[in-house]
Amino acid sequence: MLLVPAEQPIATVEIVSELTGEVAEAVRALLPQLSSSAAYSRELVEAMVASDSAALFIARVDGTIVGMASLIHYAIPTGVRAHIDDVVVDSAERGHGVGRLLLRALLDEANRLGARTVDLTSRPSREAAIRLYESVGFVRRESLLFRFQG
Repeated sequence: MLLVPAEQPIATVEIVSELTGEVAEAVRALLPQLSSSAAYSRELVEAMVASDSAALFIARVDGTIVGMASLIHYAIPTGVRAHIDDVVVDSAERGHGVGRLLLRALLDEANRLGARTVDLTSRPSREAAIRLYESVGFVRRESLLFRFQG
């Protein structure tokens, strides 16, 4: 019988429990790849990491942080809900499954937290990201997004 070695995972995914210099620098470097208008604030990232209702996930390839995503969860009268934000993988690592692993980890955590639904939004121009979201099981909804910017 031929034994085939187990395939090495593409990346490892973890929830950040402490904002180290390495994580802070990775978030700062990844944000511009997500949005040209995204401004890095260490204070905001620290607040998120310390929050009981938010989690920052990072993905590592060979020990280097190459991706991140945020999971927000909250209870409302109709149940626990979750929202995924700021999903980004370094451009050099895209197309290798890192984003898929991040999303699976986020969905597993949302399930563990008892979330009835998990929502995310994406700009229409992010076509590859939209294909990824749909391939993982997200479906487009007939909805209008309203935003108040005060």
